[in-house]
Amino acid sequence: MESKKSRGFGLLMVLTTLVAMATVGVVALLVSIFERKQEARKPFVRLVEVNEVSTDPEPWGVNFPLQYEGYLRTADTERTEYGGNHAFTPSKLEQDPWLKRLYDGYAFSVDYREARGHAFMLHDQEVTKRVTDFKQSGACLHCHASIIPTYRRIGLEQAGEEVSEAKLAEGFNQEAVMAGFRAVSRKPYEEVHAELLKTHDGVTQATEGDPHMGSAHPVSCIDCHDPDTMKIRVTRPGFIDGIAKLARSDDPVPHLPSIQKWRDSGSETPYDPNTDASRQELRSFVCGQCHVEYYCANKMTLTFPWGNGLKVEDLEQEWDETEFPDDGGEFYDFVHKETGTKVYKAQHPEFELWSQGIHARAGVSCSDCHMPYEKQGATKVSSHWVRSPMLNINKACQTCHNVSETELQARVDTIQDRTRALIDRAAVAMTEMLDAIVMAQENGATEAQIKPIRDLQRKAMWRLDYISSENSKGFHADQEAARILGESIDYSRQAQAAAYKLGWKANESESNEVATK
Repeated sequence: MESKKSRGFGLLMVLTTLVAMATVGVVALLVSIFERKQEARKPFVRLVEVNEVSTDPEPWGVNFPLQYEGYLRTADTERTEYGGNHAFTPSKLEQDPWLKRLYDGYAFSVDYREARGHAFMLHDQEVTKRVTDFKQSGACLHCHASIIPTYRRIGLEQAGEEVSEAKLAEGFNQEAVMAGFRAVSRKPYEEVHAELLKTHDGVTQATEGDPHMGSAHPVSCIDCHDPDTMKIRVTRPGFIDGIAKLARSDDPVPHLPSIQKWRDSGSETPYDPNTDASRQELRSFVCGQCHVEYYCANKMTLTFPWGNGLKVEDLEQEWDETEFPDDGGEFYDFVHKETGTKVYKAQHPEFELWSQGIHARAGVSCSDCHMPYEKQGATKVSSHWVRSPMLNINKACQTCHNVSETELQARVDTIQDRTRALIDRAAVAMTEMLDAIVMAQENGATEAQIKPIRDLQRKAMWRLDYISSENSKGFHADQEAARILGESIDYSRQAQAAAYKLGWKANESESNEVATK
């Protein structure tokens, strides 16, 4: 009897212990869920005030440590086959010597290197031979520096207002920003860079008589976020002007539904991305502020050529129709040294090429792939470690593609390798075209005879440059990239054949003269 009582008491104690443990576990789980919900409800604590002069990312990092940690990692050096980051950026001119002929007569023929992460974008511009050995315009800083407070200061000064740190910090003031941008866009690089150092950044304290009131920073938090609300925003004047032109055009833009909505509304107010665009569109627009084709020299204000649309021929048409404002001369980026032809220089048209691709049509933004969402505790944040999706396939690709990492990597490699092969073929066609044009000129071809060949040369070089300068190696729109390179090859071969015909005519004429004698 006693044995049964003892056994029953023991079972009761075990059951009581299990119930107690289960209760503690459930309570702990509920507490954890509650804490995570509270964490998600309030994703940051404002410990430091930031405002419209806070170009230094460090104080933002106090409030947003997860995002700031990612931003700092843009200084890392991991690379992919076709891009990424690097401690010592390799020269593209050594890898592809044909680039020297493509850019002959332009600063890129002297120094042209692989890009590094955002953390280096101002420093690398300051030290490149394209800036140290050549005269450049202040428009170059439009994308490489956190320059908006400087634009605002200069715009306010031009309006005759007294500018203090408090005045600069009180609001974005788009009118003043646009005025300052237009005032300095054509000024020398060194002069505009000096203006950066005169603008208070909200951190550095000026001393009496010290002209250095601030610090120059690369693109920072303030360039994509409203300091009061943290909403994504567009700040770059070039993009604001360019996207307004695109909205006024007839170019179909199914990947940008807010533009079609604006068109349908019949609004007389220019399209404004900060009020008209969706948040998902802004997640591409903030990248499209700089990863685009534009003119940024000193003969006119920095310009995005989007008045006819976003395809390569649309941009080319705008450049064809553009005249420099001072002398009314035809637009060009540089005169090719070998042939004397006025040609266009493509920058890095990632936004334009992405716009022609399947991901844009599917509503996938630049940030979805290059800054994918990730969980930090209960908080969902967009990674600010901006890098190649191939270095983060799980979060960047597999959210949508239920395919192994190996298979996804192989698909990208195939696209990029095929694009690279087409670039190489287009480069061979381009160099043989140049040889033929030079030969025709040496054989006495007249300018009237060379003129149609120059037009073909410009079209061929523009298309080759467009894809070789675009940093996805065709991935953003593989069929479009192949089409453009195919046209480049075709135009080069047409020009080469036409130049050869001029050479044959010159030889025939010479032979006839000898026979006559």
